[in-house]
Amino acid sequence: MINIGELAPLFCLPKDGGDQVCLKDLKGRWIVLYFYPKDLTQGCTLEALDFTAAKKDFEKLGAEILGVSADSLDSHRRFREKNNLTITLLSDEEKKTLETYGAWQIKKMYGREFKGVIRSTFLIDPKGIVVFTWPKVKVANHVNEVLTKLKELME
Repeated sequence: MINIGELAPLFCLPKDGGDQVCLKDLKGRWIVLYFYPKDLTQGCTLEALDFTAAKKDFEKLGAEILGVSADSLDSHRRFREKNNLTITLLSDEEKKTLETYGAWQIKKMYGREFKGVIRSTFLIDPKGIVVFTWPKVKVANHVNEVLTKLKELME
């Protein structure tokens, strides 16, 4: 995992619609970068809906929300359309950004080991520094925790 105080690793990832989002182009803004396991699953849908519901609150503070998973752009489009999501979803099918941020790790389920996305969130300040991290996120109340921390750090 990337540690607090470190420069956020740069990335450029595609979003549905064909555009690319590059971290370097967002310098000067607060970034909520969250990694999630799978489009159209219960926990990931709840998290995306919570971020969508709070999007205007984050925007008022000058923060951009970026959700990243290893799902395809087509999967992201279906996920966004089905749930009326307004946040930006980025595709990392090669898992390079997931690995760089430490969100692609070995997981265990039912005695089986496999590589997968560890639900995690990084708060990046306008200078590109990681100022807070949430490793192994629990979805319930997470978006409120991120918003509260952002407000606290801006004081």
